[in-house]
Amino acid sequence: MNDFDFLSGAWTVTNRRLVRPLSGSTEWDEFPATSVARPVFGGAANVDEITFPTKGFSGFTLRLFDVECEEWSLYWASSRTGTLFPPVVGRFAAGRGEFYGDDAHEGTPVRARFVWSEITPVSARWEQAFSVDGEKTWETNWIMELARA
Repeated sequence: MNDFDFLSGAWTVTNRRLVRPLSGSTEWDEFPATSVARPVFGGAANVDEITFPTKGFSGFTLRLFDVECEEWSLYWASSRTGTLFPPVVGRFAAGRGEFYGDDAHEGTPVRARFVWSEITPVSARWEQAFSVDGEKTWETNWIMELARA
């Protein structure tokens, strides 16, 4: 239930995002961010706000632990739209968190995967990937390397 306690506090974030996901392009854009997270409900929930100063927007994540299912639901919202994206759902095992959900990218239905890995007291890695073929293949399109601020 306290899987996201590692995320509490302030972080500097190096982002690498594919410029044109699902197009076959391998061109990446790199940009900075800052993030602040805190636990809610004694660790059974977690919220963070991330600011992308060179991109002109911010994001908000709400993570909720379902006690009965023993799974996390992760909800993302962007200041660009002001709406919640569909959740990704999953759990941690052996220090790695994997979360899956249905979404769309520019009108194309996708299966989304978030992975939290390489977690230490001073660093962590987050990746987003999309699949358009029923999870046979994945295209990683956003990587965040977090360092304790």
